Amino acid sequence: MKFLFRPILASAITLTLAAPSLAQTPAPVDLRILAINDFHGYLRPPPGGITIADPEDRAKKVAVAAGGAEHMATLVGQLRERQKNSIFVAAGDLIGASPFLSAMFHDEPTIEALSMMGLALSSVGNHEFDEGKDELLRMQNGGCHPVDKCQGPHPFAGAKFRYLAASTIEKSSGKTVFPAYEIRAFDGIPVAFIGLTLKGTSGLVSPVGIADLEFRDEADTVNALIPELKGRGVEAIVVLVHEGGLPTGDYNECPGISGPIVDIVKKFDKAVDVVVTGHTHRAYVCEIDGRLVTSGDKYGTLVTTIDLKLDPTTRDIVSAKANNNIVRTAALAKDPQQTALLDAYDRLAAPIANRPAGAVTATLSRTPNAAGESPLGDIIADAQLAATSSEAKGGAVIAFTNPGGVRADVTRREDGAVTYADLFASQPFRNQLVTLTLTGKQIKDMLEQQWLDPKRPRILQVSKGFSYAWDNNRPDGERILPERILLNGQPVDPATSYRVTVNNFLSVGGDGFTVLTKGTAPLVGVYDIDALHEYFQTNSPVGPTAVDRIARIN
Repeated sequence: MKFLFRPILASAITLTLAAPSLAQTPAPVDLRILAINDFHGYLRPPPGGITIADPEDRAKKVAVAAGGAEHMATLVGQLRERQKNSIFVAAGDLIGASPFLSAMFHDEPTIEALSMMGLALSSVGNHEFDEGKDELLRMQNGGCHPVDKCQGPHPFAGAKFRYLAASTIEKSSGKTVFPAYEIRAFDGIPVAFIGLTLKGTSGLVSPVGIADLEFRDEADTVNALIPELKGRGVEAIVVLVHEGGLPTGDYNECPGISGPIVDIVKKFDKAVDVVVTGHTHRAYVCEIDGRLVTSGDKYGTLVTTIDLKLDPTTRDIVSAKANNNIVRTAALAKDPQQTALLDAYDRLAAPIANRPAGAVTATLSRTPNAAGESPLGDIIADAQLAATSSEAKGGAVIAFTNPGGVRADVTRREDGAVTYADLFASQPFRNQLVTLTLTGKQIKDMLEQQWLDPKRPRILQVSKGFSYAWDNNRPDGERILPERILLNGQPVDPATSYRVTVNNFLSVGGDGFTVLTKGTAPLVGVYDIDALHEYFQTNSPVGPTAVDRIARIN
């Protein structure tokens, strides 16, 4: 099947199927799909909301206050009003890397909030595996956390929505961890929803928690399912995939779309009609290879409406249009059920969340410079070094932390005060620190592994006293300049051993840093958030660093 693409509004895209004119054809069936992605436990509106083009001057950008479960639930309810056929779906990363209110309870509040909103189906994102396969199964099925037990205001019953993961296979059984797809009927017309985790998940989460899992190619997985779905009488197919693209336009546009999703969609069998995406934290409504492709930003700032018309005769989709709707906090009332749920958890979390942690002189930004270094990344690395530098706690002389673990700025308020929850938002994974012995050569080899994916290098943040330079024009494995790897102004000797602190995610080869698995004499220390909290208590007020530890040449 092939759609003809034509835009109908500046704020929407419509795809219409070319079809011969038929007399007395039955009226099409309308279906509204509501979609979100990358919610990441943002039960409260995220700082900064969403940035969009200024309606008065599109050359400028404006920030719109948006998001939060209370406001999203209201919008979802409004968008479903007077819709005979509707379904609410998601494209993964609903949990993981979450703010304190959700993360303290292992994201149980988020699962409950989205279930309460009527979420029906979701693909599995990489962050759903942050605590491993077994914990994700608990999110689906309910029950108490195996270590922290039952902490919430009531027993955790698990998700009322269904996770789908067609491309995630248990090596031991050869079966999918979750169902590959679900078929829903609307006025008797079946529509299949296929859920996919991105192929690169194994390089994004701790290897320990997914040791028995294989993440297969997204397009190959979908295409292999098409005959099975056709055999079940399905012609209308929607894919929910946790992978995305990088557009250059506003939140309802799609100029210059690039990124992995483009090739994935082009590889999909033509039977696939609509693709709901995520992962890249961008907003777009696109036509790619004749298919409608959408994404709804991040942190609950948008809800996508996808309006389909289903042909009762062919049972296929004959037109599709989409629109990204901003969850405007100023315009949407708070849903009382969501408010009650959040208040119940907040009463338990607030005494810890509001605990004073220290102060900042200015906002500590996680945004890296051209070399890959950020002010907040430096502070976090310094905190981890401080927590493990004594002989009793590891004797570390260098600390490295992964940029993906630095999740939010520490924003300065008017009085400069910082709470425990503010720090937790920047370090939400609760990784333990591990101090290892590495040779100077291993340190250099580890730094070279920052470019395992040249299109998306992962530049490690480094502690004070350590510095290095990298050359962008050099080939893989030779980007780091050996003579520029310095510790306290002295060259790092390839043959000398150094005590190095990383988090436990990195220590087991997370983000592809496999050199760290060869480190010796490991000593496990405190949690990263506790190291950062102690650093703030000792050094406040904390200000941005000079950001001069990593140098980029060319």
